[in-house]
Amino acid sequence: MKILITGVAGFIGSHCAERLLDLGHSVVGIDNFSDYYSLDLKTKNAKAVEAKGATVLKVDLREENFDENLNTDFDYIFHFAAQPGISLTSTFEDYFSNNVLGTKNLIDFALKCKSLKLFVNIGTSSIYGLEATFPESIAPKPASHYGVTKLTAEQLVLQKSREKQMKACSLRLYSVIGPRERPEKMYTKLIDLGLKGEAFPLFEGSHQHLRSFTYVGDIIDGIVSVIGREEKVDGEVINLGTEAEHTTQEGIEAVEKVIGTSIKIEVKPKRAGDQLRTKANIDKARKLLNYNPQTTLLESVEAQVKWFKENCL
Repeated sequence: MKILITGVAGFIGSHCAERLLDLGHSVVGIDNFSDYYSLDLKTKNAKAVEAKGATVLKVDLREENFDENLNTDFDYIFHFAAQPGISLTSTFEDYFSNNVLGTKNLIDFALKCKSLKLFVNIGTSSIYGLEATFPESIAPKPASHYGVTKLTAEQLVLQKSREKQMKACSLRLYSVIGPRERPEKMYTKLIDLGLKGEAFPLFEGSHQHLRSFTYVGDIIDGIVSVIGREEKVDGEVINLGTEAEHTTQEGIEAVEKVIGTSIKIEVKPKRAGDQLRTKANIDKARKLLNYNPQTTLLESVEAQVKWFKENCL
């Protein structure tokens, strides 16, 4: 199958591209290589994907003519590209242009792909709001510009399924961790600062926050399993993550155990929009995708520390 992956130089997109290549598919990846975080890391990710046989193009979905160098013969589209997370440096316009307008432009392109079997939108548990412990049928209550714009993107995609213009689904991911995690994310920052002996900035009260920290390999298992299940997943929203919950404090302790040293903590003021609790309800994923994540938190941290030492020191 010929597959288009957006956000291919990112954390999860690059892992998905490698898995699909390992499964024998042809992959074209696009990314705008924004400077939201280290371009060096994105370049490394892209080179790793290219080394496995993918074609990687610098493309910005916000531009009207973004598809001028793309053919329309794709069988699947996996849409990872987005303005990520909750960041004080990101404006509403950043979230809106990347997550809403970029998705709308990609949908318009997808409708030109006559052999398209499925458009897979990559959503987020942030769509649920401050607590994300629910089945997919619950009404979303996003509490950040990120969550609001990702919900909008999701609905734009699913609208085309409802209109019978293309088959589409949305996968809501939960607290993904592992090798290539972004530099500003919790585990990469914990590992980096812990190895340097520097203080980790912890938002007040967040040590008690509960998360479904899910290993990226388990997430990719779920994502690629939609292939061949187009009829089952068309029009569906599906949670992907682990049912195991851990506090932020337990995450800190796991990193300390792996790197063999305690981590200094610097408490910062609370951050608006932070989720208090995420626990993936994956009954639907089990039913439709035979999904069964197995990697423990400690195994995930061990893999991430190994990657960090090999690639970031």
